[in-house]
Amino acid sequence: MELIPIHLETLIPPKDNLLAKIKASSLTLEEHDVVAISSKVVAIGQGSCIPQEGVDQDALIKEHADEYLERSLVPGGFVMHTIMGGTLIPNAGIDPFGGYYVLWPKDPKKTAEELLAWFKQEYGLEHLYLVLTDSRSVFLRRGVIGMAVAWAGFEPVYDNRMRADLLGEKSSGSQTNIPDALAAAAVFVMGEANEGTPLVRIRNAPYVANPQTGRKEDFNTFTFSKEEDIFAPFMRDLPWKKGGQA
Repeated sequence: MELIPIHLETLIPPKDNLLAKIKASSLTLEEHDVVAISSKVVAIGQGSCIPQEGVDQDALIKEHADEYLERSLVPGGFVMHTIMGGTLIPNAGIDPFGGYYVLWPKDPKKTAEELLAWFKQEYGLEHLYLVLTDSRSVFLRRGVIGMAVAWAGFEPVYDNRMRADLLGEKSSGSQTNIPDALAAAAVFVMGEANEGTPLVRIRNAPYVANPQTGRKEDFNTFTFSKEEDIFAPFMRDLPWKKGGQA
């Protein structure tokens, strides 16, 4: 799998022309490439930015979250834990930048599908795939890792329960989370500071071009409730509160 970070001219909030800056970049695409793009530049392209002056960040987070935990519950109060669209993400994905709070893109799944359609038309290709990325921390690990805010053009779960292991025996039941795997690799090469490469071309990515047929119906949705999650013991009894997007 090959990942090539693409430099874009800096997008300035509250709104900037993302598509024009992509067209002005060095990006080239071939059939079956994956485009990974930072949710932040997409949000600036949409104008999903709120001036910081006079705005209480925690109130803004609560307004945009599906569910949240109060900041006082986090060691040092560094973040508010929130759930957005079935994803655990700090601060409802809201980041300060250039005097604004940059939100997540509006309706991320629809946005991903619209962006994918634009890339197909602009680059004259039929088979492309897209992932909107962001960063988050994970349990008991310092540092951040990329995750998928949304995806388009491919099945998000590859079901290894339909396969045999190296000894020819039935696989134990793992399923591959394709959007987050691609996002983690892409965000790693995007960087987290002043690299200026919020767009990554991924070539020869496994699974995306080969949707499975006859997949098992049970336990095969990409997102599900926190009550069903294997991490439910760590989340069940926490004082989650409903946010404005619940």
